[in-house]
Amino acid sequence: MAHYSENLVWLPDSYQVNDATRKIAEPVPTRAELGLPQEAFVFCCFNNNYKMTPEIFAVWMRLLERVPGSVLWLLEDNAEARRNLSAAAKARGIDARRLCFAPRVPHEQHLARQRCADLFLDTLPCNAHTTASDALWAGLPVLTCSASTFAGPVAASLLAAYRERLARNRLSHPLFDSDRFRRVLESAYTTMWEMHLSGRAPQAFAVAAPD
Repeated sequence: MAHYSENLVWLPDSYQVNDATRKIAEPVPTRAELGLPQEAFVFCCFNNNYKMTPEIFAVWMRLLERVPGSVLWLLEDNAEARRNLSAAAKARGIDARRLCFAPRVPHEQHLARQRCADLFLDTLPCNAHTTASDALWAGLPVLTCSASTFAGPVAASLLAAYRERLARNRLSHPLFDSDRFRRVLESAYTTMWEMHLSGRAPQAFAVAAPD
């Protein structure tokens, strides 16, 4: 808080609101339709390419080296980024064909195709935000780590551990409970307004979890 002029309000679950009515396109495409190998372990990262630091990319290349036949599925931001990433893989001794690229598609289709991946690899120091929520909503496990920046711990705050747990819990737990988030946010606004009416200066506070 020493680095903010504002006062902070802590919400009980996550600061990020999610729409629990988002549709996932049916049918889910096959790996072949997406240009992915059928039997390979598919790592993926659909963060914007600018979040991929050389250090993180080097970690991913070592991972591909140690998992025979695996591939890394990335968002295709633009043709130049694709060429640069492919060249960076080759420079680290990885066949550029083990990098697969996903063009931008409508959101429902993007959610559906994530079900063809095995594990989402997050970036650092700037984590996935809505991209992590999208993966979790689609039932794709996310591997992340925290950082000291604001943008760093976001995915960690959203993280669920296993695909089965995601499928079981996504409609009943707070991360995707839009109405619960509404009640939490309205409670925060009410407290702020009551402070204002009473003449008190703004101050930080935490919102209790709803019953």
